[in-house]
Amino acid sequence: MKLGIDIGGTFTDFVLFDDNSKQLYFAKTLTTYPNPTVGIFNGVKELEDKFGFPVKDMSGIVHGTTLVTNAVIERKGAKTAFITTKGFEDVLEIGREMRYDIYDIFLTMPKPLVPRNLRMGVTERVDIEGNVVTPLDEDALQSLATTLKENGIEAVGVCLLNSFANTSHEKAVGDYLSQHVPNMYYSLSSEIMPEIREYERSSATAMNAYVQPITDKYLKDFETQLRTSGFEGNINIIISSGKLTTIDGARKSPIHLLESGPAGGAMAGVFYGKHLQEENLLCFDMGGTTAKACVIYEGEPEITNHFEAGRVKRFKKGSGLPVRIPVIDLIEIGAGGGSIARLNTIGLLTVGPDSASSTPGPACYNLGGEDPTVTDADLVLGYLNADYFLGGEMQLNVEAARKAIETKLAKPLGISIEDAAMGIHKIVNENMANAARVHVLEKGMDPRHFNMIGFGGAGPVHAFGVAKLLNTKRLIIPVGAGVTSALGFLVSPVASEKIHSHIAELNALNWDEINVFLKDMENDGYKFLAQSGIDKKDATIQRVVEMRYYGQGHEITIDLPEGTLDARTIPEIEKRFIKEYEFRYNRSIEGMRMEMVTWRVVVQGPIPEMEVKQFSTTVSDADAYKGTRKVFFEDTGYLDCPVYDRYALKPNEQFDGPAIIEETESTTVIGINSTIQIDKDKNILIDLQH
Repeated sequence: MKLGIDIGGTFTDFVLFDDNSKQLYFAKTLTTYPNPTVGIFNGVKELEDKFGFPVKDMSGIVHGTTLVTNAVIERKGAKTAFITTKGFEDVLEIGREMRYDIYDIFLTMPKPLVPRNLRMGVTERVDIEGNVVTPLDEDALQSLATTLKENGIEAVGVCLLNSFANTSHEKAVGDYLSQHVPNMYYSLSSEIMPEIREYERSSATAMNAYVQPITDKYLKDFETQLRTSGFEGNINIIISSGKLTTIDGARKSPIHLLESGPAGGAMAGVFYGKHLQEENLLCFDMGGTTAKACVIYEGEPEITNHFEAGRVKRFKKGSGLPVRIPVIDLIEIGAGGGSIARLNTIGLLTVGPDSASSTPGPACYNLGGEDPTVTDADLVLGYLNADYFLGGEMQLNVEAARKAIETKLAKPLGISIEDAAMGIHKIVNENMANAARVHVLEKGMDPRHFNMIGFGGAGPVHAFGVAKLLNTKRLIIPVGAGVTSALGFLVSPVASEKIHSHIAELNALNWDEINVFLKDMENDGYKFLAQSGIDKKDATIQRVVEMRYYGQGHEITIDLPEGTLDARTIPEIEKRFIKEYEFRYNRSIEGMRMEMVTWRVVVQGPIPEMEVKQFSTTVSDADAYKGTRKVFFEDTGYLDCPVYDRYALKPNEQFDGPAIIEETESTTVIGINSTIQIDKDKNILIDLQH
């Protein structure tokens, strides 16, 4: 048995797969603050109480957490110092000297995670080829160590100039710190991000150091509690690229956990796409705090190495702290079930990005929240069943929701409670549809050519409205829609990615040198997989290189030919680069020299196989129809809408919308002009008539 655990801003989701029975088991609990492990073990206990599966009987656990992202956004990391080459102490402040909004005269740039007084220089110099120009002043390290102790520093980021080409000076600094300040965490850029671009490498190293103490403590406590509970299996953590790392790997490089939760949703989209034979899908994932959209094209999500954390302005590129780590390319907005609705300074209705989260939560939770949220609006409109939230385990208060909307929105606007609630619902749908549309168009694709898959706790409630706005022909609500990201953890492979910047013209490469470091990167990957019990023969290798035309400042990524590389492979590399360049820019530059910049090797274990049979206590011949209730739709007003029990729906069953389909972890809302079909695995397929 294998368990996926996804901590979200509002709920913590659990998916258990029993390989013997091929059954899936789900659970959902409120995320607990400030200690999320309490919520985790509440869910673990629920799985044991409801289904009889104690944690000691599980063979593997895969975990994803928002801990790292939240620490960066909320600036709640450790007290961190930064050591760099003397004269480069201000790299974190100077950045790229670019204004992300040239028309904003009150522009606010993101503040570095390390203040100026804790950024220290050490005398040393290595050139771009890795040659030592100025030896490391090791005598100065004693003074640095004393300063670190006096300032109560918990973690240090070390990023020396051109250390990706020669790691000796950085390692010497790391060795000195480990010997003379043994209780202090330190991060070396040559281990965190060994590639060109000083600012991005400095930013990533400082961020890794900033979050390492809290992540290390959290994961150590998490593992200790699991072992104390009798769990003896493997523990893996999902990282931003949709791959799995070991718990030790996550503790060493927590920066790779920045987008771990959303990555699970994308990997679930890949799984369901293959299962449903849908190569091109638009994933729509909406939880309690945020909503995400991701493109699955030809069966795979796009991986990008351009990512920003802690943006000052959420949608402005350049307003955050850059981190060049492999990340599934997705767009995220502050639109979840807990997103707060209010009137802005000119009296217009706005929703988010701030969230009521699980504490105090939406007004209808009866936990002290007084602000109207998206969940309150959905309850007032009849989309949610107050007596069947979380399968009836959590009673919702309709009157509290109505009061919050009436007091803070409906009365000030001079409209009915229902119209105010519908306004909240429509704004969230429009915001997500616009964000998804731009995300797809920026890739040179048309959203109308993609079917949509909707999931997350609030996703199935809003997916129909978003799909309608995007002119999507088919909407898919998969089995386990309310906990799909946690399911995605279970179908993600263990993998290692090694990076090496080696800059040279394509026609001037020393191929012997290239083949040696590529083979070394492969062997490091095999060793990493062995920690999770994966044999070398079961691994697959992907080798890519980031290339550019000579003189350009940015690269594109291509796959390298298999086998040993030499001068005979140059024509194939050129052909692949030109094809990718023309795909992206609709042109190529004839006769221009090409330059290789950064080499990456991904060593990946097998993709886990799983079935989508959900365990249910519903009697097989039970009637899925539960009756009707008053539901408010935009086009029609109130309707007597049929309500169905998802667990009792039969394969190949078909009916027309509108309809409400209820399950423990979520509710699917389907409007008019639609046809609903249940496939053989009980996924919901909705065809929209535009």
